[in-house]
Amino acid sequence: MWKNRAYTLSTLLGLTVAVSFAMSIPMYADGTLKRLVAKTLQEETKGLPAASLYIKYQPGAAKDTDLESLDELDRWIAGELPGRIGFPADAYSGRMNLPASTVRMAEAGNGSSSRLVRMELAAQSGDFERLEIVQGRSPRDGVQDGAVEVLALDETLNRYGWKVGDRLLYDAVDIDGKKKRLTLQLSGAYRLKDEADAGWAIDGKDKLAESLLVSRGTMTGSLLGDGRLALDAAGWFYAFDLSDIRIGSLSPLIGELERLDNQLSRMLDSAKVNLSFVDMLHDFNRQSLLLQAMLFALAAPVLAMVLYFVAMNAKQALDRQRGDIAVLHSRGASPRQIVTLYLIEASLLGAAALLLGIGLAWLMAKTIGASNGFLEFVGRRSIPVGRNGAAWLFGGLAAVAAIVATVAPVRAYAEASVVKHAGRSSGGKPLWQRLYVDVVLLAAAAAAWYLVESGRISAGSAGGDGIEPTIFVLPTLFLFASGLVALRLFPLLLRLWNALAGRRMPVTIHLTMTQLSRSAGVFHPIMILLILTIGLGVYNASAARTMDVNATDRAQYQYGSDVVLTAAWEGVQDESDANKIYYNEPSYAAYSKLEGVSAAARVMRTNGKASIGGKAAGAAQLLGIDNAEFARAARFREDLYPIRPYSYLDALGQTEQAALVSAGFAERYGVQPGDPLTVAVGYGNEPVELVVVGIVPYWPSLYPDEAPFVVANLEYVYQQIDKIPYEVWLRMEDGARLAPVLETLAQRGIAVASAEDVRGELAERRNHPAQGGVFGILGLGFLISLLVSFLGYVIFWFFTLSRRVVQLGVLRAMGLSRGQLARMLLLEQLLTTGLSVLAGGGLGALAGRLFLPFLGGGTTEGARQVPPLRIVFEAGDTAKLAAAVGIMLAAGACLFIVQLRRLRIAQAVKLGEEH
Repeated sequence: MWKNRAYTLSTLLGLTVAVSFAMSIPMYADGTLKRLVAKTLQEETKGLPAASLYIKYQPGAAKDTDLESLDELDRWIAGELPGRIGFPADAYSGRMNLPASTVRMAEAGNGSSSRLVRMELAAQSGDFERLEIVQGRSPRDGVQDGAVEVLALDETLNRYGWKVGDRLLYDAVDIDGKKKRLTLQLSGAYRLKDEADAGWAIDGKDKLAESLLVSRGTMTGSLLGDGRLALDAAGWFYAFDLSDIRIGSLSPLIGELERLDNQLSRMLDSAKVNLSFVDMLHDFNRQSLLLQAMLFALAAPVLAMVLYFVAMNAKQALDRQRGDIAVLHSRGASPRQIVTLYLIEASLLGAAALLLGIGLAWLMAKTIGASNGFLEFVGRRSIPVGRNGAAWLFGGLAAVAAIVATVAPVRAYAEASVVKHAGRSSGGKPLWQRLYVDVVLLAAAAAAWYLVESGRISAGSAGGDGIEPTIFVLPTLFLFASGLVALRLFPLLLRLWNALAGRRMPVTIHLTMTQLSRSAGVFHPIMILLILTIGLGVYNASAARTMDVNATDRAQYQYGSDVVLTAAWEGVQDESDANKIYYNEPSYAAYSKLEGVSAAARVMRTNGKASIGGKAAGAAQLLGIDNAEFARAARFREDLYPIRPYSYLDALGQTEQAALVSAGFAERYGVQPGDPLTVAVGYGNEPVELVVVGIVPYWPSLYPDEAPFVVANLEYVYQQIDKIPYEVWLRMEDGARLAPVLETLAQRGIAVASAEDVRGELAERRNHPAQGGVFGILGLGFLISLLVSFLGYVIFWFFTLSRRVVQLGVLRAMGLSRGQLARMLLLEQLLTTGLSVLAGGGLGALAGRLFLPFLGGGTTEGARQVPPLRIVFEAGDTAKLAAAVGIMLAAGACLFIVQLRRLRIAQAVKLGEEH
């Protein structure tokens, strides 16, 4: 290992990258689970806490209760259950109560009320620690002077006119079904120390107002035990804190909650779980598994590329060590011993990679969590990540796969003796070419493309979350198969060039073409690695940009502008028709000169019935706008229109009756510019006479596939019908906040009924774990593939030049200058690397054109893919690829120069073996 330290270090680096990349995905998913839980807990602010558990026991028809079992169950729930759940409890409460019964004053008079009230006699866990006694004192245990002392809520005393010291009569029922009258004495009044305490979530203040509280000892001893009274119900409530939950905790916790009913029934019949958060955990588990599956599908090509790099590195090292292996075999080492030797070496490297990879995996998971787009690792709040069992599992699997990839080629070398080694031949086509594996894989990719194109396989969405793996797995298959086909064509191109150029080429070019023609197979590993790297880089960059841009386009089209406000309009009913309302328009001048607002526009939308030439044309949506305001405030995607959209607005301003209609509506009814159109709108279906001046395929916030639309001048529409409330669209300045705008409008007397900010939706989408995970995996995978390709490139040429020392020495001795040798090697590099880069870039762009349109086949959560999908190739991404390739070529050139300077002809031109 030390003798071949270049190979050892490069293999260790490849193993570490593979292991850490595999470990980073469950670590990132673990962090997203924490964020998902935190978001759920934050959203579940009404009613019960999100992680609530409520256990209830009701004796049912058999009034007799096993008090010993009940006491044991109470102790188990209060003491052992939290440990089984494994998470701290934010709140706990337990309650036992007798059936609600009529309560009356024992002695009426003295200003006391004789009103009959139904109350429960109950005992709370912890007795009275969470209560504040405002009058009197806490009740004592047992029966005191013939009465049971009770506490009542302060508001209850005030409501019923009771006073501390009053005696009450309560009709209880014993286990035989007989009535038994109890005398109660109000020992004090209380109020809650903290009404927001989650422990009161089940037995809230309303429940307490209908209860008289006794001590726990009185309930279990004097009432249920000595008095043999019938218990109505017992309940225990927990609210757990899941903020530190991890993926590895989900399955055990789900299993514990699902087994809880059986555990309870064994301890006490009729005890069962009434409320559990196991469904929420199942949802967390499902989302976490889907996220991991999706991210692993996206990461699979990169992991495969890293493993391919490891295998290629091992193959080159074995080629260099072939003579040593043959000597070992000839001196008595069996093939199994030789394979074991390399297995031990790979295992040591795998173990080291696993230990080194955990730190790098943590950094990768943080990087994925901070992704805000393709190769944009800023803008998102970093997620909390940490080591977990799944990370070690996937890291171990990746290490085993890498070890197998390293050791797999050894067997073929281990069986070669010195004689076989000396007589080896490098001729012949590789196995994959002889079996036409490339053609079969390309046919499979074409068949898969057809299945997706025909809709038989779901492709994915442009939304970013919920991406189907097929949209990334299939292009990888296509790139790999196409790259192999390109390698099959590579020797044919060389032969064609030699046939055309003949002997007219300079000597350096002739030697280069001869070398490539004779040993084209030697360059296959690095060429396919570069084709995959560049191709996947181009495709993934385009996919990420396409998803991001189209999701933004879709959100902006849905809203039409940055902010959509709806003010509260006051209405007055018609005296003769209660269904008819006359609206009073709020002052539109209040929207002028708002800080952070660059433009505002009124947009009135209503449904109506269209007619052409007196013939009904069905339902249509009418949009009333002011063309000048709308031009400044609305957001247009100009490639959707045959001419600039502002030309339509200009045409709308030519006459007050002008209208724009949707293209589908115009095509269906044969409408042309200049045709009259009538739209009946409003409560009384008042007709609005219009003239068509333009036909548009789309319009901001309008969906032609749902209903035809008509765009008209707002002021003209209001002249024909009673005013209908409109929206106000605001175009915001960069970085401007909406809150000050709403405060200013409130000061100006505008009551805003709703405010929708598209920027907030876009920010939330970018912060979605799946969205950030997709961009993070694509960006990080691209960087890893560049690193692996660079290392593979340098190591490949290092081993290649090492093997060709004798050849280079002979050429040098025959008269070629160092400059000619350098030009020959650089030309080799350009023809192999350059053609690989061009092929990868072309195939990546082709894959984008073929597979990225499938992103428009569906969107997340049923969102509409309007406007149509547009495929985006960012020039900046191409520049990054070009820079990376330039660095590789420069590194190769430097390696050649160093190798040539170290070349010694006297040592190179000699008899014997290359070593």
